[in-house]
Amino acid sequence: MRARAWGRFAVRPDELIGRPAGLARLVDLPQTLRMDALSELLRAVKLSGAMFFNSSCSSPWRLDAPPSSAFLPYIRARATHVIEFHHLTEGTGYVRVGGETTPLAAGDIVMIPHGDAHEMGAGTGGKPIDGTAALPALWSGKLALANFGGGGCVTGLVCGYLACDGALLRPVLAGLPRVVRINIRSDASGEWLDNTLRHALAQAAANSPGSDVILAHLAEVLFAEVLRRYLLSLPRGRTGWLAGAGDPAVGRALAALHRDPAFAWSLESLAQEAGLSRTVLSERFTKFIGSSPMAYLTDWRLELAAEGLRSTSRSVQRVALDAGYESEAAFNRAFKRKFESPPARYRSLARATATPKLRPPRMRSVQVTGRRTSAR
Repeated sequence: MRARAWGRFAVRPDELIGRPAGLARLVDLPQTLRMDALSELLRAVKLSGAMFFNSSCSSPWRLDAPPSSAFLPYIRARATHVIEFHHLTEGTGYVRVGGETTPLAAGDIVMIPHGDAHEMGAGTGGKPIDGTAALPALWSGKLALANFGGGGCVTGLVCGYLACDGALLRPVLAGLPRVVRINIRSDASGEWLDNTLRHALAQAAANSPGSDVILAHLAEVLFAEVLRRYLLSLPRGRTGWLAGAGDPAVGRALAALHRDPAFAWSLESLAQEAGLSRTVLSERFTKFIGSSPMAYLTDWRLELAAEGLRSTSRSVQRVALDAGYESEAAFNRAFKRKFESPPARYRSLARATATPKLRPPRMRSVQVTGRRTSAR
């Protein structure tokens, strides 16, 4: 997994006190979920391109954030989706997506999984910052979201952005609400993550060696931890991919399919893996996921193949074999049915329309709530 972190940090957080308990604690799941479908799917998604901003806001303040697609040119070439995180390190605030307002408190991490434009703030009457207009200056380091607002109560805010292939992550994202909020100060592993993130930001602010790699992996851990906690909070009776991943039998089937999608799975072999009869597995899988196990496998194989065509130079035959197709002709037919183009044509179109990654532009002075930062 390749990743790179970008960011500008204005406030040095508290140092990490004590020895970290280890990264494994953050993604440790109950016994029925270890080595689970979520872990297997995330291995294929290739999360990368983390970017962080650290800010200290005083009420009243307001930030109008653009759709996450606006960040694609700044983070990773050929990514198709950006997931946003906002972590409140102190104080209170809110996030508003459409007509839905979610209150936030210290320790909360809010994720905007579908990339919606949103508003964040605290208090009323604050002059809004246009996130779309400020983005180039933020990314190039010519503008720091530090110490802005009306001078009232302080909200510490860390904003993170993680690029990914949206098609591969669609099974998970489809079942998530527009805003996902969790609090990481309710247990020891969450407190460790909170302190580690602060420490990593401090190291990045000091340009410590390796800090960008650490932040990139922390972004991945944040994403996995938010999904893990959301999964464990789902009530009984919920359906969808994450609920299916939490079901012992369906979760085992999903994990097996994602662990080895090219294997010559049959309904019988998958039922043996799940510990159910073929009929019960098919009914239970369809209830949670919305399609039969073999239809889901076919769709996942084709999504993996499409990602391989977009991001690698492997031959169509090699991509077909890696996706579990022994016949290139059968692969071509199945691929065209799903994507309405044969594989070679699909690859050409994808590369022609890929968003290039931008270099830091030369910025002129930018005005933000009375604070002026000029280009050097």
